[in-house]
Amino acid sequence: MGKIFTITEGLENMGALHTGGQGSVYKGRRIGEIFVAVKLLPTPIHAEDENDKHYKDFINEVEKLKKVNQVSNPNVVKILNSGITESGSLPFIEMEFIEGPDLAELLTEKDTPVFTIHEAIKVAYQLANALSHCHRVSVKHGDIKSNNVKFNINTGNYMLLDFGLAIMSDEQRRSSLRNAGAVEFMAPEQSEGNLLPQSDVYSYGIILYELLAGTVPFKLNDNGQTARNAVMIAHLEQEPPDLLTLREKNMPLSWPEDQRRREMQVPAWLLTLISKCLQKNPADRYTNGTELREVIQHSVISVKGDAESALILQNEKDALELKLKEEETKTSRLLEEITQLKNNQVAFKAAPVTAPLPHKNSGKSMSKAALLGIGLLLTCMGALAGHYLFNNGKAARIEPEPQNSIKGTPEVTVKKSVTKPKTLAVKKTRKDSAKKVVKTAEPKPKPAEAAPVSSGKGSDVGKVFTLFTTYAYFHSRPDEASKRAANINQWNNARLKALDDQNGFIYVVYTNDKGQTSKGWLRKKDLIVVGQ
Repeated sequence: MGKIFTITEGLENMGALHTGGQGSVYKGRRIGEIFVAVKLLPTPIHAEDENDKHYKDFINEVEKLKKVNQVSNPNVVKILNSGITESGSLPFIEMEFIEGPDLAELLTEKDTPVFTIHEAIKVAYQLANALSHCHRVSVKHGDIKSNNVKFNINTGNYMLLDFGLAIMSDEQRRSSLRNAGAVEFMAPEQSEGNLLPQSDVYSYGIILYELLAGTVPFKLNDNGQTARNAVMIAHLEQEPPDLLTLREKNMPLSWPEDQRRREMQVPAWLLTLISKCLQKNPADRYTNGTELREVIQHSVISVKGDAESALILQNEKDALELKLKEEETKTSRLLEEITQLKNNQVAFKAAPVTAPLPHKNSGKSMSKAALLGIGLLLTCMGALAGHYLFNNGKAARIEPEPQNSIKGTPEVTVKKSVTKPKTLAVKKTRKDSAKKVVKTAEPKPKPAEAAPVSSGKGSDVGKVFTLFTTYAYFHSRPDEASKRAANINQWNNARLKALDDQNGFIYVVYTNDKGQTSKGWLRKKDLIVVGQ
């Protein structure tokens, strides 16, 4: 059994995943159920001291690498931590653990000795996106190969892994590449210890060649130094074999004849792109990953006559639009009902509260009772007292009538025939009612954008997001149970302003390039912030 050593406190070593010349990758587990991948570099650092050259070089390169994670990218593995192991004093970097096979494993499966054109271009775009992200912050990967690109089964993305060479010093990198580098993917200048952004572009071209042809252009027969030297010389001097000839030879026999014929129609722009990536002189290649990505986008959009090429990156969007049309029919009524409920709610809040008016017959009933009382008093007290009481009763009968002209005034019950207190009560009621009408008739202004009925403003309202994962699905409510088929994908290049923020979701209104609008909640963990 191999030696089991401690990586660092709180990080459990669960065994080696891969061992190579640039170090070893172990599966680790943080306290709890958080799995990570840990890259151990082979050169120990015995003193964590700025005066130690190896330690200083390691810290400098790690600081560069941290720039990669300043903004998340769905095609680049996240760098979580770095340090020196507690036993062995080996420098390490801790990365997120990606569940899924790498490209080398996919190519060795029985049914996929070569990739379909569609899947190869998906890899081309997403890997170019990863390189663009790294090169923008001046990080050169230096070890682009099919083992270091994984298919994430949880997101459906292809992801660039293993930045081990990126954190080595120039001297360490030179020695490592000379003795244990993946020479099948190395650019000609790397055999001399030079690493440029164009070196990553060359290795990128080798990967695309391998996916379409089923093999690298210059294959390593064994791990001996003679075989390694032969491959390095081939990169320097020989032209790659014809890609289409190898593709036809390595196609799976299980594919029907019409599929084989269709899969031989590799777009001309893709063959040109691979050829330019594999130029011997770095100056003749694409400058960096950003230029690569822009070439792919432009090529797919500009191709008009070749239906296969035109659908390469559009097929997922087309499928989305079909689903969207189906869902829009189902959800349009619901959206209208929500809007109507929202309007009704606003109108209900804005309307003044009107007290019930006195019943038409109530005054007459009250007057009759007053007259009956006056009649009894007249009998007992005489004509003079009756005359006095009758006049007061008449005043009480006509006094409430002005109240009917005051909308929203509560019913006033007259218990005494004293005029002054009643007049004061009416005035006070009129004043209070007027205040109430003014207060409720002017509702708080609403934001210009459409917002959900229940608005729980969060910290991300107003921020601009774009996609972190390949797809982001709309939800009818800010919860997982209301997920809909409608979604946005990376190729929409959407910029989404958060109108509301609740429960880990933001509410957005998105209009695509065809003028079709979708509204709903998106999970924040599927998105990244790109502006305010």
